[in-house]
Amino acid sequence: MIQHDLISRVREVCRAEQQLGAALMYGSFAAGEGDEHSDVEFWLFFEPDRLAAVDPVAWCAAVAPVNLVLRNEFGTHVALFPGPVRGEFHFASTGDIGSVADWPARGAAVDRMVVVDRRGLLAPVLAALPEQPPLPAGPEEIADLCGRFANWLVLALHVTARGERLRAQDALAHASRHLLWMARLAHGSTAHWLTPSRAAEAELPAATVAAVAAATPAALWREGRTHWRTLLGRLDRPEPAALFAELDALTAP
Repeated sequence: MIQHDLISRVREVCRAEQQLGAALMYGSFAAGEGDEHSDVEFWLFFEPDRLAAVDPVAWCAAVAPVNLVLRNEFGTHVALFPGPVRGEFHFASTGDIGSVADWPARGAAVDRMVVVDRRGLLAPVLAALPEQPPLPAGPEEIADLCGRFANWLVLALHVTARGERLRAQDALAHASRHLLWMARLAHGSTAHWLTPSRAAEAELPAATVAAVAAATPAALWREGRTHWRTLLGRLDRPEPAALFAELDALTAP
């Protein structure tokens, strides 16, 4: 796979860059799940003086020829290598290494993530993180998760009725994401919690996958109601009967 070649080249460039204090790889390849459709993803922590002079386009082009380098809406530089293959590169300062402690989880073993750690500052921060994120566990956390699903679904129903179909699609996408979290929690399939759509076809019930693919309020509500009731049963809590009845009526055929 071209991704393996790109990862090897990033490692070579990082080792050669003496003013790169630390670097880490994250994502699918760090977790051992990468395939020919996966991105390559890195954080690069430069000494402050060097960071000010780094040209992200030139840096990515030193790894391999690029068709385009852009800065996405989250401030991350994305290189589109031939293929096209996506490479995500966060250009940061060594002073930002401590911010890694704020991540919800690292998603992979420390030794698979560390590319360069010249002052030994990065590995301890990564090691202090859980490999997988904490899951909603208490009654209030689970109730909030289910409530957020209903919140987005109700918004989608209202804006649909107003004729704002595009805004409804956006709200339904949020509702779908929360439905996937509910399904993962209900079925104990939480390995891909941070990206709940990842491998959903293999890990979640076919009915859930079909509901999210349909992305209609009725399909999402029927499936969401099922998982919500499963989770409430574990908590020995009553369902919000009035809300359920209203959503049943609004999504009835």
